[in-house]
Amino acid sequence: MKEVTRREFLKLGAAGTAGLALVPLANPLGFDIRAAKKRAIEMRIAGAKEIHSICPYCAVGCALIAYTKQVNGKTQLLQIEGDPDSPVNEGRLCPKGATAMQLATSSRRVEKPLYRAPGSSKWEEKSWDFVLDKIAQNIKGSRDNTFVAQDANGNVVNRTEGVAFAGGAAFSSEEGYFATKVMRTLGIVHIEQQARV
Repeated sequence: MKEVTRREFLKLGAAGTAGLALVPLANPLGFDIRAAKKRAIEMRIAGAKEIHSICPYCAVGCALIAYTKQVNGKTQLLQIEGDPDSPVNEGRLCPKGATAMQLATSSRRVEKPLYRAPGSSKWEEKSWDFVLDKIAQNIKGSRDNTFVAQDANGNVVNRTEGVAFAGGAAFSSEEGYFATKVMRTLGIVHIEQQARV
């Protein structure tokens, strides 16, 4: 058997690689990876129930299609994708919307309220009643400690500068209006909306 030098080996490798790169061009049909991916998804969601929904991340309202199947008496989420029939997003999703599946199925998803006491190094599961009461107490305490009735010129301002509010991008217009009114009623002036950030 003839020995192949290092240089000949490299030449053969380069020629073989170039030849393989040209094969799809020689074949008019080629091999389209998108078609293979589409077929794999079709097989995965075969027989699944289609549920139409809205992306939870911002106020744009992109439409989603969720595919679910009953497995051992439980509903299993198989796939989430943009709805091509939607006039809002025409099937396209932004990077956040494209991760909607992870929002529902992530193993890191927190499903119960967690509370870490001051000075503690660990989180504890608490009830919703406990957490909502704690939030209300903290808002009231911060408001009472930082309330400004008059500014330096003696103008009545009735505001608190110790609390800020950031609205969720998944708010509907009505929820955003309601939240803003509640915050203004409390005297909060630092109000922001996540969809703007």
